[in-house]
Amino acid sequence: MRSPTSTRRGVASVLVGLAEDALRTTLPVRVRAWDGSEAGAPAGPGVPLVVIRSRRALRHLVWSPGELGLARAYVTGELDVQGDVTDALRQVWRAIRDRPPAPARSRRDRLVARLGTVRTAARLGAIGPRPPRPASESRLTGRLHTTFRDRAAISHHYDLSNAFYELLLDPQMAYSCAYWPDDNETYPLEQAQRDKLDLVCGKLGLRESSRLLDVGCGWGSLALHAAEHYGARVVGVTLSVEQRDFVRARAAARGIADRVDIRLQHYRDVPDTGFDAVSSIEMGEHVGDREYVDFAARLYGFLRPQGRLLVQQMSRNGAAPGGGPFIETYIAPDMHMKPLATTIGLLAGAGLELREVQAMREHYPRTVRDWLATLEDRWDEAVAIVGVEVARVWRLYLAGAALAFEENRMGVDQILAVRPDGAGVSAMPWTPDAWGVQRGTGWA
Repeated sequence: MRSPTSTRRGVASVLVGLAEDALRTTLPVRVRAWDGSEAGAPAGPGVPLVVIRSRRALRHLVWSPGELGLARAYVTGELDVQGDVTDALRQVWRAIRDRPPAPARSRRDRLVARLGTVRTAARLGAIGPRPPRPASESRLTGRLHTTFRDRAAISHHYDLSNAFYELLLDPQMAYSCAYWPDDNETYPLEQAQRDKLDLVCGKLGLRESSRLLDVGCGWGSLALHAAEHYGARVVGVTLSVEQRDFVRARAAARGIADRVDIRLQHYRDVPDTGFDAVSSIEMGEHVGDREYVDFAARLYGFLRPQGRLLVQQMSRNGAAPGGGPFIETYIAPDMHMKPLATTIGLLAGAGLELREVQAMREHYPRTVRDWLATLEDRWDEAVAIVGVEVARVWRLYLAGAALAFEENRMGVDQILAVRPDGAGVSAMPWTPDAWGVQRGTGWA
């Protein structure tokens, strides 16, 4: 039986009115509700269609207003987007960002508006029991950034399924920003990831028998590349059992197991020192806020005098250092991203001399778009591996991530530093041109 509101106007029209009042802007999308009604922007090419399949989508928003409620409705399939999810998010974000300033409203007016929204929500059937939390949400316990909790946080994301990451990523399994030599759209992701690995190895000055510590080694793209193509002897540490076993198997298959030591170990528990080079490729985001001082000191301590450090790390200015409710709940619990200047200050404060910072923000949307295109092209395979709910989590995650880097709400940078010796000698080349490889030229 339809509610009086839906009978009179259609549910979609009511929902669009509520959304536009809350957001204080005209929605740039078309909305289709569970009663078949449509409202919002006129249908046509380039206009995303948001489909609200049931009242449960509204209940998610009532119980968890904002980003988290929308995410819960999306990952459970109660809310869907037909068309390009990234473009839909882009259009909505632009409308919110460009809206004119709102006139001040009295407390009484705000209360009246809120009561009106509650009455309308009740007529639509949005008021009801709290919907169950989606199974794909993280459920961490324990004190923040203990080894136990860090292991659980890493496991939630990285132990999802090696088969899924093999489907999504390039053959090197590089789960970090790639590096393109120019804006040539035909340049493949696989080669751009190789170029990134060569760029890192060149900046670190790796050569035969160099000792490299890779902190947060992932699926071993850098560790294996450094050992196989530069002759380095690599220690890689990870908190993911799946990653450790994967990298060990690949090293054995390539005949370089004697040069690649992969450990299930927290960086705080690494006893080794005297490394020629240390890398941290998009791992520093998982360290924590207060913990980063100790992390920077340990990076310094792992190096021999004149040893080099390469940190590739995402940055975020201002609000939501964890990435926002969706990222913190579904993707990377306990993550903390800092402004670039803060990270540089902490590394310098540990005694490291900063030699170069290379911004790579424009490279990340291209990287993520390639991952998302692969996910869409191989959707049925992905669903067979991780289930439809987790696949929808990743579609939303990748779409939002591409947009965050595109619009400069997040950045990513390579920070090159050195530990000078007691006399202040760095032994660094005079110019970047003297590094072991030229940037973006491929194999060393």
